[in-house]
Amino acid sequence: MLCSPHLPSVSPAAPGRTLVSGALLLLTLWLVPLAAAAPAGPFALWKSNVRIAPVSSVTNRHSIHSYYVANPESPDGKHVLFFTSKHPAGYIGEVRILNRATGQETVLAENVHTEDAHRVACQQWLSGGQRVAFHEVVNKRWRVVVVDVATLAKTVVAEDRQLGFGQPGGDLLPLYGCHWNPGPHRDLELWDARTGKLTRSATIAEVEAKYGDWLQKEFAGKPASIFFPVLSPDLKRVFFKLAAGNGGDNYMAKGASQRQGIVCYDFAQGKCIWQRGKWGHPAWEPDSRHIFEVGNIRMDTDSAEFKYSKLADVPNLRGSHPSISPDGKLMVTDGYSEAAGGPPLEWGIMVADMNGGKWVLLHSFVQSKGALSWRRNDPHPAFSADNQRIYYNVSDGQFTRLFVAERGQP
Repeated sequence: MLCSPHLPSVSPAAPGRTLVSGALLLLTLWLVPLAAAAPAGPFALWKSNVRIAPVSSVTNRHSIHSYYVANPESPDGKHVLFFTSKHPAGYIGEVRILNRATGQETVLAENVHTEDAHRVACQQWLSGGQRVAFHEVVNKRWRVVVVDVATLAKTVVAEDRQLGFGQPGGDLLPLYGCHWNPGPHRDLELWDARTGKLTRSATIAEVEAKYGDWLQKEFAGKPASIFFPVLSPDLKRVFFKLAAGNGGDNYMAKGASQRQGIVCYDFAQGKCIWQRGKWGHPAWEPDSRHIFEVGNIRMDTDSAEFKYSKLADVPNLRGSHPSISPDGKLMVTDGYSEAAGGPPLEWGIMVADMNGGKWVLLHSFVQSKGALSWRRNDPHPAFSADNQRIYYNVSDGQFTRLFVAERGQP
């Protein structure tokens, strides 16, 4: 485990200040026990005694959590949600939950066909853990499905749509048309688990009206659609990407659509409030205002202009997918670990203090094996709701496996 250096600075005593220095020394010695007894901060708990292990003891299969913006642990901390597959490419399999106390697994859906092993079924918690949502393709037609965890009853909430990411404590699911060929479904829609209703919530026409010049330049006049929406923690905003599809039904290709840019939409104001021409791997911060992005930058969606600040003195890992702890105090990211002291060509999991200057490389590993998907699986680390665990995928052998790192105890 590699950490940023934290060396105390010592200034030489100034002439003529012996008494003051001596008094300060006595005061310092008196305060040492108090400092030692102070509770460790959240970053310090990740520097030592971190336990790392596979989530499941079952072998000879892939076990994959969906994405870095989706915590796979249930809001009450009792279960972990993931996708399993014995298919070499990892994109056909089952949606499962595992009881963290017993290790017992429950299959929520089987024979689920997905786009790739990168995000698999986009499986995610909903309604405080009472429901699980995922998407799949059946006979070349996509659909979004919600499962009642207690009864295992399934509801198809929409067809010809794919699933963005909501919030596990909420009841809203963001849906969008298939990015390669959206047909009439070019807008953002929200499905409400409380009412069962699907409503149009942001339209591509609104995006075109405000950012038409950028769309024309980026997509050369091709019609675009809203793609990959992610709801804010307070469910009042959403950010999304734009996509211009190439038509047809071949979604297993990097050229299926052109995808770029990020737009933030405010539901209460009913309008687009912020835009950036580049999409990296953005994630909401807990305040539902700032977005954290590749390069360790924080972007303010309350600013009409593009303004950002950078996390100081923290390595920038190539290929990263950063996300923020629910308490807002730490960030976690994956990426090539060499910039953080890891071996060349290995990937790693790094935790950093959101005040900057402090970071630790928790785990470095080979990531070039595992599921043989046309779009590679990445670790995609995400914090648990109580900030104590980090879940991520590791592809260091024949099978991609879901791992969990649990911080040391104070």
